[in-house]
Amino acid sequence: MYQCPVTFYLVGLTDEIERIIRDAKPLPSFTHSFTSSDEPNTELAAGAGTIFADVTGKDAVAWAETLLARRKPTCTVTLIASHEQIDQLAPFFGQIADIWTSPVSAVEAAYRFDHWQRGCKRYADAWETSQFLEATINSIPSLVWYKSDDGIHHKVNDAFCATVNKAKEQVQGRGHAYIWDVEADDPACIESERQVMETKSTIVSEETVQTSDGTRLLTTYKSPLYNIDGSVMGTVGVGIDVTKERAFENEIVEKNRTMETIFTTMECGVITHSLDGTRLIGANQAALNILGYESSDELMAAGFDMVAPSVIPEDAARLRDSISMLKHVGDSVSTEYRVRHNNGDILHVLGSVKLIENDGELFYQRFLLDYTDKKLEEVQRDRRQNDLIQALSEDYLVVCSFSLDSEKGMALRVSDGEHRGLDELFAGALSLDSCIDGYIEANVVEEDQPMLREALSAKGLLEALADQARTHVNYRIHRDDATEYCQATVVRSGDWQFSHDVVLGLRSVDAQTREEMKKKALLEEALTEANRANAAKSAFLSNMSHDIRTPMNAIVGFTTLAASRIDQQEKVREYLDKIQSSSTHLLNLINDILDMSHIESGKVSLDEQPYNLVDLLDDLYSIIQAETSARQLYFSVNTDGIRHTDVRCDKLRLNQILLNLLGNALKFTKPGGFIKVKVEELDGAPAGYGRFRFKVSDTGIGMSPEFVEHIFDPFERERTSTISGIQGTGLGMAITKNLVDMMHGSIAVESERDAGTTFTIELDLQLASKSDAAQAKAAKTPHLDPSHSMRGSRILLVDDNDLNREIAITLLEDEGFTVEYAVNGCEAVEKLMDAPSGHFQLVLMDVQMPVMNGYEATKAIRRLNDPARARIPILAMTADAFEEDRQKALRSGMNGHLTKPIEIDKLFAALDAVLS
Repeated sequence: MYQCPVTFYLVGLTDEIERIIRDAKPLPSFTHSFTSSDEPNTELAAGAGTIFADVTGKDAVAWAETLLARRKPTCTVTLIASHEQIDQLAPFFGQIADIWTSPVSAVEAAYRFDHWQRGCKRYADAWETSQFLEATINSIPSLVWYKSDDGIHHKVNDAFCATVNKAKEQVQGRGHAYIWDVEADDPACIESERQVMETKSTIVSEETVQTSDGTRLLTTYKSPLYNIDGSVMGTVGVGIDVTKERAFENEIVEKNRTMETIFTTMECGVITHSLDGTRLIGANQAALNILGYESSDELMAAGFDMVAPSVIPEDAARLRDSISMLKHVGDSVSTEYRVRHNNGDILHVLGSVKLIENDGELFYQRFLLDYTDKKLEEVQRDRRQNDLIQALSEDYLVVCSFSLDSEKGMALRVSDGEHRGLDELFAGALSLDSCIDGYIEANVVEEDQPMLREALSAKGLLEALADQARTHVNYRIHRDDATEYCQATVVRSGDWQFSHDVVLGLRSVDAQTREEMKKKALLEEALTEANRANAAKSAFLSNMSHDIRTPMNAIVGFTTLAASRIDQQEKVREYLDKIQSSSTHLLNLINDILDMSHIESGKVSLDEQPYNLVDLLDDLYSIIQAETSARQLYFSVNTDGIRHTDVRCDKLRLNQILLNLLGNALKFTKPGGFIKVKVEELDGAPAGYGRFRFKVSDTGIGMSPEFVEHIFDPFERERTSTISGIQGTGLGMAITKNLVDMMHGSIAVESERDAGTTFTIELDLQLASKSDAAQAKAAKTPHLDPSHSMRGSRILLVDDNDLNREIAITLLEDEGFTVEYAVNGCEAVEKLMDAPSGHFQLVLMDVQMPVMNGYEATKAIRRLNDPARARIPILAMTADAFEEDRQKALRSGMNGHLTKPIEIDKLFAALDAVLS
């Protein structure tokens, strides 16, 4: 079935061997074509399907390299070489299909080529068989799998993968539990496969499996797979999903039960009598009750003769006529009639009569159903339907029915109306063209008239309703010197194949249309805003690319310079200072980006503690004052207007707000300028709170009114750092605004070009009690002198990163500490347990590590039986730098939290605090 054209490239062969190859008859399904040359040619080799080359007496290695350099992956290479050349060709054995040892006789060459052809034929036949198998098993909807005797799936089809919702790479090579997402292999499945392999026979069974789409019921056929020696090596299985079929079976059974219940409980009368009506074969009680008699004898005594005397005379004649129409066995007729009981009640009966044969005799079998209540319901339903039609058409000014074939119709409802002339236009027998033209001329806006006239013509409606049940046409009308939006709706009614009847309704859709127009305008506005935000983000990414690359360029450049001038200590020290400055700037950029992401994700929470507001602002002054002096700026903090100094606040976030504002003021204020912070307490705060106004003003370059409108948007900067020379993320003000919002405060900005900027923040801060204030004052940590008085202490450093460990060990050992290390939490716990009690004085613990992370390791240490080991100080030293990361570290039992990259001053201050 397959076709296999082979292009031979013959290189340097003797005439006799080349003739043998060229004259060889291709095997079935194969065709041969040839190219040849005396020396290797890379172009010919690249286009060949197989290569035969005689390297005898040639540079065998060079020839092999040339022939193999550009050959196709499927191209086979056969070389003819002398015995001495074989060792030279050893490096190419993995790429050469065969080597014929020269000299090669004609007989041997013919044999070897024939052997080569048959090998190609076997490979192609096997490939075809594999293709047939793959196409067959992957095209059938049933599940197919091949398993070894240890329960591993070695091959499955596409239907199997679709059922378990996994790719073949996930299934093949795995066991039952993993594939079907269960805790253990199915014992029933294991047992059935064991029986198949032991009995060497096919077993059919039903198995219930749990898939991602729910429980499935499979009918499985499992047969043995055999090794070459005849032993069983596994099983092949075919599974047919019968879940739906079984559900259908259960549904049919349930429906049969329901039908049986209905037939056994319904009050249906049955009468069987002779053809002449003089002999009553049988009548059930329900039939007697319907006809108004107590027994069959009473019925016969009353004069039953085909029809009971209780049937109303005018209906009795019609009933007799219906029965007389039955001529052949199996004929049946249905009819309705009325029965009058002795008490005067009239029952409506739905009757069915059938001509039957029993033992060669013909009978009439009749069924009687009292549907008096149903009849009354029909009358009421018709009345309700008319009312419903009126109610449903309430929103329509006009509702008419038309035949598009005759273009005649009638009005079903006309509004009492606020629209002039509708009752006159749609009165009596209607003609589609005349009433629609009259309506259009009197009411519709001139521009819409041609469109509406064409749409509501018989031709236009036939085209519009050819493929759909309803059509709508929107148009405008004049009303009270204004324009109103209306809609014509036309719906097919009846059987469209036999008649083209429609119902036409005209209604006002002015309110809905104007609402949709308003929503569309809002959507367009939202789209414009989204485009602006995307443009801002694009600008942010462009700025960040520059701002991050700038310090990175300095770090890389000065690192290169330092390495090239390693013997010039002054230069190296200068370069290292610049690298340190660039690294700090890069870290600040990254922290801003991460802080904004954290705030937007809602993961930031406030940690409110009692603080002295004046002390907090004094500390702020200390932080900023040195830089303002260096920049030749005048800086002042005014707290005279504060009446309540002790408040509860998140000092870190309040500082972050003020430092962001002061940082901008420092960037954009020229030497000689002023930066002022003024805090005053306002009236009107809720009970227990103080309302504080923070004003941060400067005499800097100011901002344009256009940029002030977007200053708090993420990623916004008035000018890029490339233009202004001032770097930043464009996130500082967005972070500040979000933090103020979290504190339920407000922030406003006033700015003027070349005149300066003033930010005003108002916050309601809870007033701290005297006890809280005293506690906060007592807990205030004095400044530590980083004298490292605990030099010589032994520290266990736990970090899985080699570079991080090398940096930390060097820094600590340079300060006189003794350091041992572990590469994961598990190893750290083991080292602590194996060392003598008191051997280590402190643990520096990374968080994200393999085997056991830092949180788990800390909890394990705190659970140790030895109190000295269990209480050892543990400091987190991690790149997880957010507040919740610090809280998580403290909750796990750690004594403190340090962030990476390591800041030396903070590291040794923390060590001094913990070890002192």
